[in-house]
Amino acid sequence: MPSPRPSVGDGDWLRALWEGESLASRVARVGLAPASLLFGVGSALRSVLYSSGIIVSHPPPLPSLAVGNLTVGGTGKTPVAAYLAARLRDHGATPAMVLRGYGDDEPLVHRELNPDVRVVVSPDRLAGIAEAQRSGCDVAVLDDAFQHRRVQRVADVVLVSADGQWTRRRLLPAGPWREPLRAARRAAVVVVTRKAASAETAAAVTEAIVRASGGVTCAVAHLDASALRSFSGESDTSIDSIRGESVLAISGIGNPDAFVAQLAARGARVTARVFRDHHRFTPDEASNLAHASTRFDRVVCTLKDAVKLGPLWPGPSPLWYVSQRVVVERGADAVDAVIAAVLRARTASPYSGRPGPPGPPT
Repeated sequence: MPSPRPSVGDGDWLRALWEGESLASRVARVGLAPASLLFGVGSALRSVLYSSGIIVSHPPPLPSLAVGNLTVGGTGKTPVAAYLAARLRDHGATPAMVLRGYGDDEPLVHRELNPDVRVVVSPDRLAGIAEAQRSGCDVAVLDDAFQHRRVQRVADVVLVSADGQWTRRRLLPAGPWREPLRAARRAAVVVVTRKAASAETAAAVTEAIVRASGGVTCAVAHLDASALRSFSGESDTSIDSIRGESVLAISGIGNPDAFVAQLAARGARVTARVFRDHHRFTPDEASNLAHASTRFDRVVCTLKDAVKLGPLWPGPSPLWYVSQRVVVERGADAVDAVIAAVLRARTASPYSGRPGPPGPPT
């Protein structure tokens, strides 16, 4: 069944600009085209300067794995970064999640997903990694760092969403793309993520990336909406429990369409309230949303929204959020090789900042 498209509003003007088909959106994109051209030239020049060594990258005090995007949000970067940190922990490392901390939600989400992984927030990634080292960590996962080339890393994992816009890859500010698709060649592996998109769509996106990048290694990961959890922590339930229910879906994320489609695919009748990415909810907004939720069987948001909205939620309806599980469906050996390279670098003395050869974890 076709999924309902969230109505544009509540500060979601940027998505309307990038994706809207109204005359105003199209005229605005045409007007921004020269700025996108200049942005692309500047981005390409910066990349050349780093690749040639004219701008110097610095070795960090800990072996580091960078996770990032080619677009502005909407790829599932936070759960995948948390998944990679958990993999490193499970293989005996003591990882830290180091991030700039744009918006209040990212550090909170990481602490919720991996309570035993240290989270360091620092605009200076090198200083953040040094802080992680002082606290006893021996590897670092750099969240949202593909374009942050000042820090050397063992490997880059780049995420591209199969749920996103593929026919029109416009650079900022006329679109959400930070770099063109060919920039993916700098990555050790590109992970194509899918929420509501089909496996066939993910395969087609993978083929496009391989062609554009000259053969970069790709994997596919399903961000599976496996459960619903109440923010109060009182109960969990299967995502399938929303079948046939009327659901108020609240989201302030990079790709709200995929979130709505996930719920609709489980048989819910979805009404969406969409806010801008990283939206900071106010008490009045929480009160208004709670009042509106009484007209629905259930109110559901993302974890990214729950960590901000939950503490303000007045009830009486419980606030539920979707728990997502990262399932690597294709290219697991490539992901394993990246984990193995970081683990090998962890044992080097002293750590040189240079990546080791790929290989499976032991």
